[in-house]
Amino acid sequence: QVQLVESGGGSVQAGDSLRLSCAGSVRAFTHYNMAWFRQAPGKEREFVAQIVFSGGSTDYADSVKGRFIISRDNAKNTVYLQMNSLKPEDTAVYYCAARRTVQFTTTPGSYDYWGQGTQVTVSS
Repeated sequence: QVQLVESGGGSVQAGDSLRLSCAGSVRAFTHYNMAWFRQAPGKEREFVAQIVFSGGSTDYADSVKGRFIISRDNAKNTVYLQMNSLKPEDTAVYYCAARRTVQFTTTPGSYDYWGQGTQVTVSS
């Protein structure tokens, strides 16, 4: 069983930065593609970013491209989301997810494991 625990959320002003972390308790962390999703009140969960198991390839939603950076440290079983130039529309609960396959996908239902989420609130 994979357990994912997010941290690093908080309340910030527009233009500020935050770094989210997701620690995975799994022996074969390097076998999992990892992703970040977010869900705002009244909206569906949406894809934010994903990173291949080796860290060698990444993919981003258009809404965050150029502002967010996903990375991972397999030695620490941790994936990160550096969020810069935050906007009020980035306000949401952010979730990390794991998928044991090499293909990229932006569909939440394709991910096998999820964290509990961390709240990010951006004020204008």
